[in-house]
Amino acid sequence: MTQVITVLGSTGSIGTSTLDVLARHPDDFSVYALTAYQQVDLLLQQCAQFKPQIAVMVDEDAAKVLAQKLRAENIPTQVRSGHEALAEVASAEPVTQVMAAIVGAAGLLPTLAAAKSGKRVLLANKEALVMSGQLFMESVRKGKAELLPIDSEHNAIFQALPADFASNGWENSGIRKILLTASGGPFLGWQKAELSNVTPAQAVKHPNWSMGQKISVDSATLMNKGLELIEACWLFHVQPEQIEVVVHPESVIHSMVQYIDGSVIAQMGNPDMRTPIAYGLGWPARMESGVSNLDFFQLKQLNFEAPDHQNFPALTMAAQAFKAGGTTATVLNAANEVAVEAFLREQIPYTAISDLIDQALNVYNSRPADSLEAILEADQWARDYCCQRLQSLTQH
Repeated sequence: MTQVITVLGSTGSIGTSTLDVLARHPDDFSVYALTAYQQVDLLLQQCAQFKPQIAVMVDEDAAKVLAQKLRAENIPTQVRSGHEALAEVASAEPVTQVMAAIVGAAGLLPTLAAAKSGKRVLLANKEALVMSGQLFMESVRKGKAELLPIDSEHNAIFQALPADFASNGWENSGIRKILLTASGGPFLGWQKAELSNVTPAQAVKHPNWSMGQKISVDSATLMNKGLELIEACWLFHVQPEQIEVVVHPESVIHSMVQYIDGSVIAQMGNPDMRTPIAYGLGWPARMESGVSNLDFFQLKQLNFEAPDHQNFPALTMAAQAFKAGGTTATVLNAANEVAVEAFLREQIPYTAISDLIDQALNVYNSRPADSLEAILEADQWARDYCCQRLQSLTQH
């Protein structure tokens, strides 16, 4: 049966990798909708190649330009704009799979819509779980959706867990702990004095992965790993103390599961997101992804070390935010988004990213994350607070 897919965030790194995999299997997949924020020319190329029924641009002006260009090239794709349109193409009746690849809080509403409507949700947007873990997992359960993790680490854990883990749970599966790997980013081993002079150009230059600017900075600060820690807690129904973060600079082992008999099952491969994407698209079968085979004879060594919590405090903040519960992780995520954007605009130094997040968490009074309204209010509070702090900093 042909699978019908909506790709949320098709012009980003995950989106383009998804389309690369889909292009290898034209008889197995049909693209229903592609979405982007304002990259008109790239979305135009994608529409020409994949002929989706609908293209959504969040930016209204960009949508008008795209519509004109599609008409000029006689491409019959309909163009929609705005956030509501994202949710509509994620929950549309013909759609069977949704690749949730919009970075940040902007991806929450359409990903929730996909879950509520019972789709196979290929989750590459970790913020949906970080911001609204309880609400999102309830939506998956009530909507009878299939949730498959696409982040390379969570996908690796999913592959290394027993097939009946979801029904048997942690206690009956003989698991001792999850080993969540981290590359360490471009500043592995650096001290705070060195980090104070880091530039955006340095921070976005990841040694192993090709990613967007925001997630690259998150990787540099280890906040990406902190968000992944929270995501893993929700996905696999565990607490932070059941997860050990292991810095592995080569990014060949994507994560591991340690069992009570001493076994450790690891998922390995070249650092290429097309592997977990193909796994999610084809699950439970495996399919060609275009990724080259791992050459063990070229692997000189694999290194492992403990994370540096002192110079990279994001991991600790994330674990504490999850333990605090309620809307605390929502504030963590929103404060991080504002802080990273300010750093990329060279408004604050690299080390001020974690400082700003910490300040927001210290003054915030958490509330239950039992409604979308509560989550969105917490998100907005964090953004307003951080913007005020940034304004006061620039005035001085």
